[in-house]
Amino acid sequence: MSILHSDGPLIMGILNVTPDSFSDGGQFNNIEAAINHGKQMIDEGANIIDIGGESTRPGSERVSVEEQIERVVHIIKAISETKPEHVEISVDTTRTKVAEAALNSGASIVNDVSGGNDDPEIVDLCADKKCPYIIMHMLGSPETMQSNPVYNDVVSEIKIFLETRIENCINAGIDKNNIIIDPGIGFGKTREHNLTLLNNLESFVDTGHSVLLGTSRKRFMGSICPVNTADELIGATAATTALGVNAGVKIFRVHDVKPNRQAADVAWAILNS
Repeated sequence: MSILHSDGPLIMGILNVTPDSFSDGGQFNNIEAAINHGKQMIDEGANIIDIGGESTRPGSERVSVEEQIERVVHIIKAISETKPEHVEISVDTTRTKVAEAALNSGASIVNDVSGGNDDPEIVDLCADKKCPYIIMHMLGSPETMQSNPVYNDVVSEIKIFLETRIENCINAGIDKNNIIIDPGIGFGKTREHNLTLLNNLESFVDTGHSVLLGTSRKRFMGSICPVNTADELIGATAATTALGVNAGVKIFRVHDVKPNRQAADVAWAILNS
């Protein structure tokens, strides 16, 4: 049975093996540090370890397929050999060849921030591999997404995009139960867009597909809270995790596993009391 069908919220721990990610760039881009951090997140309650070799922070530049594969494959193999059976590995990539190499090395989920727009063949790969596929909404690309993003109705427009991509995935042969959607908090959205999306998470849950929420240490929360650095936004992130559990969100993609595991578990217990 897929981990997606288990009861309760799932915590996805972020493992960026990049030199330039917005919050933790350069911290885990060697094999030993990455493996140790992956083990720590599992010990703290992560259900999924999400490994990415290309930064998607605002203004980031593209990384070649070959470089991404070199960054992620050895780490995926190492973590897959030692992780408990109940923990899964996802690969954070928009490229088919990277996803294929990762799935062949021990990953079992593909997390695509482009929603299939970057490399459409990735959808066919996930259909062939019968693996869960995460569709995220992003306005433009990481290089351009924060250049004056505009929507008439941010919730309905993103929902329409996701529903169109869902239909495309089903037509390609991906099982509907393997489709996960992500409204893409912070990816081509202003602070007000992000707050509106968080206030309307039920709209995405109502699609019947598992929803992933990725707010971890995001800049819009730093405009609300008096902090100097992104890693001071742990409490803010945990607040959105609790909110998401109440709305029916299934997966929470976070840098800080332990506090968000606690927030999710307490919110789940309250919801089911």
